[in-house]
Amino acid sequence: MTASQFDPLNSPAMPSAKVLPLPARAPERLVGVGFRCWLGGLSTGDIRCWEEAWNTFASTLGPEHAKGLLMDLSKFVRAVKANADRDIEIAASGCRGFCRDECLAISIIAASQHDVRPALTASAAALIGSNDIGDTINGAQSLAIGLTHAKQILSRDSICPATCALRAMPRRRLPLN
Repeated sequence: MTASQFDPLNSPAMPSAKVLPLPARAPERLVGVGFRCWLGGLSTGDIRCWEEAWNTFASTLGPEHAKGLLMDLSKFVRAVKANADRDIEIAASGCRGFCRDECLAISIIAASQHDVRPALTASAAALIGSNDIGDTINGAQSLAIGLTHAKQILSRDSICPATCALRAMPRRRLPLN
């Protein structure tokens, strides 16, 4: 990683994310890297995060498609951030794999594109740590439609099965009486 790249995990305020290697096709890479960069930018205010997202989208799709898709990505990520009842983890800028939360974001978009509703709702609930998923799903559907129009179809294999997403949900401790 070069010194000019932003690494959100070098910030002491950001939790560390366990990264899983994922051979990402272009559509999955757009969603995973876009989610990472946009959330990093919202969390830190560092414009370099958004520039990295722009460069990733523009180099893959061209500037015209990139502009609209980044608006859709922003809607999705803002909905996740606004509705999350837990800290959302992201991997370091330039990381070649995706962490659990980035994989859940990819799963949400893939499930939306392929209309796999149980996995869509379970992945969204697991990502934000809440069943209040309406805004997150609306944002995801906008991004999924935009990616479909840009001929960027995520693989069905990128959908986390509903039972997997539910197991991934953070457990809340119950108070002892």
